[in-house]
Amino acid sequence: MKRELPADKLLQAGPASVVGLATCVDSEGKANIITLGMYMSISFDPTLVCIGVSPKRYSHDLIAESGEFVVNVPSIDLEKEAHFCGTKSGRDVDKFAETGLTLVPAETVKPPLIKECFGHLECRVVQSHVCGDHTLFVGEVLSSSVRDDVLTGGKLDPLKARPMVQKNYVYYSICEK
Repeated sequence: MKRELPADKLLQAGPASVVGLATCVDSEGKANIITLGMYMSISFDPTLVCIGVSPKRYSHDLIAESGEFVVNVPSIDLEKEAHFCGTKSGRDVDKFAETGLTLVPAETVKPPLIKECFGHLECRVVQSHVCGDHTLFVGEVLSSSVRDDVLTGGKLDPLKARPMVQKNYVYYSICEK
């Protein structure tokens, strides 16, 4: 049996989303975190990724104005922190102070890395497109880094890294082959 979904639930039939924590900065260099459910890599040469951010979100204008962001990749161990960063606004709270996540300077951009994440993609915005109720920011990856403990043979081992995915605020990860 199959059920047709109403207009406001069309995406329920789609897959779960990878969770990323993007960092960005305001004009004075104060950092903010936004939890991403809209992320994907889109080109190998040049290396490009895209993120979708609603103009209603505080981070939207920070990314648009600075032209930079970092995609920090959390393991499932950061579920509570990711949820907090996705449900609170940086206009109202300092998400680093509230979550205890640690700022680490990036190599090539102003937004910081999140130390507790296993992977980091430092990006410069090269394009932006309004797509319905979100802006798609296309970022060229200028630098990337990954923790040694999640590598096997020089490649990311998702069974070690345990990247987070979510659907309807149910967070989970890859646990076995």
